[in-house]
Amino acid sequence: MMVYPSSCLVIRHESLFQMIECSSLNWDLGNDSHGQSSTKAAVRACRNSIEFNSIPSIQRLIPDGGYEKLKLDVLLAVPPKYQSGLDLDEVAKVFPYGNVRFELQDGGMVAPSGIAIERLGDVNDDMVVVCASVTVGH
Repeated sequence: MMVYPSSCLVIRHESLFQMIECSSLNWDLGNDSHGQSSTKAAVRACRNSIEFNSIPSIQRLIPDGGYEKLKLDVLLAVPPKYQSGLDLDEVAKVFPYGNVRFELQDGGMVAPSGIAIERLGDVNDDMVVVCASVTVGH
């Protein structure tokens, strides 16, 4: 059983989209080629999924609010072998505003990077890939 940081909410798959009116759905992936950090890969996946998007009408779309009333449901597909090292508090820092909820599922990928470089933190030649789906709504 995984232990999640108390400041992060992890929800079951069945409830992921039930409490959110969707304004935007974005997805992408991220990897850590050296160091085998699922956190670094998840940060990159989340950043990649939102960095080229803009919702300028958000204050008109969200009743009684704006950016602070946003709800972000983040689904992360992480290789099971690397889930225990995932720091959701660090991943949540990617999002500048809104209430972030996480769901984890087995997925992503572990692929060979071709080389293990000890000074880069490698303990093997695994490249960790995490997929992220970010639903923005209210």
